[in-house]
Amino acid sequence: MILNLDTAAKVAEYLLQAKAIKLQPKTPFTWASGWKSPIYCDNRITLSFPPIRTYIRQELAKAIVEKYGMPDVIVGVATGAVAQGALVAEELGVPFAYVRSEAKAHGLGNLIEGKVESGQRVVVIEDLISTGGSSLKAVAALKETGATVLGMAAIFTYNFQLSYNNFKDANCELITLSDYDALVKQAVSSGYITENDVELIKTWRFDPASWTPSL
Repeated sequence: MILNLDTAAKVAEYLLQAKAIKLQPKTPFTWASGWKSPIYCDNRITLSFPPIRTYIRQELAKAIVEKYGMPDVIVGVATGAVAQGALVAEELGVPFAYVRSEAKAHGLGNLIEGKVESGQRVVVIEDLISTGGSSLKAVAALKETGATVLGMAAIFTYNFQLSYNNFKDANCELITLSDYDALVKQAVSSGYITENDVELIKTWRFDPASWTPSL
């Protein structure tokens, strides 16, 4: 769910500008899952650009308060959203914690790093939503502590139907600063891709698991 279309357009512009998102419809990337994709996203790159980093931090904080109210704790999802989450927590002046992809195999065996207590109101931060699987595992881990997860806020989502279904099944609300539609619109208006490329990208989003470029 996008709260502000102007923000969505600006974030899309920034992601393309920083090369945090790259579009290659005719020479696709291969994701870790094995999926072929005309889009590659690594929002950690935005951390290297102070004006972009500041804008994302401020807009995430603003969107969280608008949608969920002031949380007791901000929690990032490792690894991509740890820094982003810490920045948002600093902006809001609230505690920060993060959830590992799996519990440590040594020491205390922590899955959640930082202090999250039963009854606390938590908003989870993600940098990118694809299927939502790993993000929702973090939500489940937080709920097991007795925390109240108000929802999740992310920088960008591909808007896959699968992710929509997963968040609905998990009864977890998701807001994002920008999304696939805003990105494609911005990429066309800036000349990054052509209108012909748009059709190729659209077919990918409908069936990303089996998509191959038709040249």
